[in-house]
Amino acid sequence: MCTVCDKRFSQKQILNFHANVHTKEYTYKCAECDKRFSAKYYLKLHMAVHSGKYQCTECGKSLKSKEHLKVHRRIHSGEKPFECSVCSKRFTTSDNLVRHSRIHSGEKPYKCHVCDKAFRDYRNLSTHLRIHTGDKPYKCSLCKKSFTQQVNLQKHERHIHSNRRPYECPYCGTQFKSKDYLKYHVRIHTGAKLYSCRHCSKGFTWHVQLKTHLLQSHNEGTWFTCHICEKKYSIHYELERHLLQHEGVKPYVCSECPKRFYKACELKYHQRMHSDFRQFCCFLCDKNFKHKSSVKAHFKRCSAKLGVKDIGL
Repeated sequence: MCTVCDKRFSQKQILNFHANVHTKEYTYKCAECDKRFSAKYYLKLHMAVHSGKYQCTECGKSLKSKEHLKVHRRIHSGEKPFECSVCSKRFTTSDNLVRHSRIHSGEKPYKCHVCDKAFRDYRNLSTHLRIHTGDKPYKCSLCKKSFTQQVNLQKHERHIHSNRRPYECPYCGTQFKSKDYLKYHVRIHTGAKLYSCRHCSKGFTWHVQLKTHLLQSHNEGTWFTCHICEKKYSIHYELERHLLQHEGVKPYVCSECPKRFYKACELKYHQRMHSDFRQFCCFLCDKNFKHKSSVKAHFKRCSAKLGVKDIGL
C-alpha cells in the first residue's frame, strides 16, 4: 500500500513505480508525443497508443489493451451496464460508477499528506499535489507557459493563441471560443436564474451573486477581507486577485507585446487591439467594432443621425 495516498498494488515493483508520482520524478519521455512518465513500465503501456495494436474500427482510436478497447467500444454502442442505485444514472465502467457514488455518500478517501485536503477521485489528488510540488508538466509550445493539467493547457491555447470562435449565440450572433462561455452568455438573453436563495427564494443568474446575497442579507458565509485596505470579497479568488494590485504583480502577459495586466479580462480586452476580429455590429449601418463600449457610443450617434429613437444597448 502507498503510504501517501493509500492506493494498493498487487506487486512491490508496481508500488515502487507508483511512488515516483509523489516525488516528481517524470524521467521517462515518449518519443512520439513528449508525454512523461514516472516509470518505464508506464511508458511501455502508453506506447501501445501509438502502435495501433488495439485500434477501434469505429473511430480509429488506439488503446493500450484489449480491455481498454472493449470499454471504449461502449461509447459507440451506447452500452452502460453499471447503474447508480441512488439516482439511476448509468456508466460504461464500474470505476466510473464507484467515483460517482461518492457524490451521494460524501466519501473522500484520497487525502493530501501536505494540507489534508480530501478528494473523491485519485486523479484529482494527483493534480492537486502539483500545487505543492510545483510540477507543471504541460507546456505551451507558443509562449512556454506551463500548466498542471492538460485541459488547462488546451484552454490556454484556445483562448490566448487562437482567434477561432466556433460557438455562436442564437440570440445576438456573438461568437465565443468555448461552449462554457456561450452557455454563460445566453443567460443574459434568457434571464435564467439558476441559483436560488433558500431563505427568501430570490433568484440569481450567477453563483457569486447568490454568495454575496447570503453574506449581505442573511449573514451566512464568510467575507474575505484584504488585510491592507480592508476591502471585502465574497469569494477567495477575488481577494487573491485584489492582493496582486497591492503587490504590483501583473501575471497576465500579452503574447503579442510586452504589456502586462492584473486581470485575465483586462488582457482579453487588450488583445483585441492585435486582432482584426470585430464581434460587435451596429444593426443600423452594419459597421463592426472590436469593443461593446465602442458600438454603444457609435449607436447613439448613428441613431441620432438617422432620426431613429435610441433604444439603448
